[in-house]
Amino acid sequence: MKLFSCQCCQQALYFENTTCESCHHPVGYLPGLSALTALEPAGHGRWHPMEPQVRNAELVYCSNHDHDACNWLTTPSQTGQPPVCFACRFNRTIPNLEDPKNLERWRKIEVAKHRLFYTLMRLKLPIRSWREDPNNGLAFNFLDDAPDGSAPVMTGHNNGLVTLAIREADDAERERMRVEMGEYYRTLLGHFRHEIGHYYWNVLVRDAGRLESCRAIFGDDSQDYQDALQRHYNNPPPEDWRERHVSSYATSHPWEDFAETWAHYLHIVSTLETAWAYGVTIHPGIPDPSTLSTDGPMNDPYLTATFDEIMDAWVPLTSAVNSLNRSMGLADFYPFVLTAGVREKLAFIHALIRETQALR
Repeated sequence: MKLFSCQCCQQALYFENTTCESCHHPVGYLPGLSALTALEPAGHGRWHPMEPQVRNAELVYCSNHDHDACNWLTTPSQTGQPPVCFACRFNRTIPNLEDPKNLERWRKIEVAKHRLFYTLMRLKLPIRSWREDPNNGLAFNFLDDAPDGSAPVMTGHNNGLVTLAIREADDAERERMRVEMGEYYRTLLGHFRHEIGHYYWNVLVRDAGRLESCRAIFGDDSQDYQDALQRHYNNPPPEDWRERHVSSYATSHPWEDFAETWAHYLHIVSTLETAWAYGVTIHPGIPDPSTLSTDGPMNDPYLTATFDEIMDAWVPLTSAVNSLNRSMGLADFYPFVLTAGVREKLAFIHALIRETQALR
């Protein structure tokens, strides 16, 4: 995530801001420009962005701004329906907001989902909604369990439909599940990045003639998925799973391997952009710092950095931040080992995205 600044007073702004804390101008996000902009009133609930490229536009907040769940801007509705921004158009079902605890859950979910969309748009990936393509378009259902506990919602993906169990927005519940599942890492943003990997397997692999090249790296996805999951949950992973997989769950089936690897690629480029925005360089004070040093700023990790540049920057950054976390008594920021086998898969994802960008 890059840094933003207020066009009025130059105060630093952050992605979720709705107001500049310095000059108190309202703030909104312009998805087409990947920019936050201070706003001036244009009357009738409309706003003039102070961003020079769209200074004369009249825009409105997404209607989910009324719930403090979105700060994105869009054009005024021409149909009389509430205006909905690009990211929120993909919502098919949101939680029942009559339940007071669901509003806070939904807000947390939307923070993660909007960060996902920031990344997808920065990567210039194709995104078709369920309204455009009812059979395979992207949609989100944010669902709660049945009140009597008889039908727990399972987070997952099915032909473009991403279902997220809203209990994942409860920190204590999510941590309980992380420990129960033996996971290093479990976050709302991680869920979104994983499930969107399944969507892009459909779009960029299955539907784009890349099945054989993908199978050469990730394995034969034609094996029965449910049987593979059952074997995974009934048996420990192979002892050498770290040699070829970024997580033990990735060993369950090639689809899950692809989605896990995709999620990690998004983790990496997003975090590197943040480090890049802050001008972070790593120069450890050891006799031979060469393998743990970065000079920065690197090329844009979303669009122009090579895979080797990304890896060369990622390893020193994670080493440094892991050490900082340990100094605070916290778990490692990135507790994963990117072996040669995992890097080969990440390189496939990188090449897949760069090929897609070149066609757009």
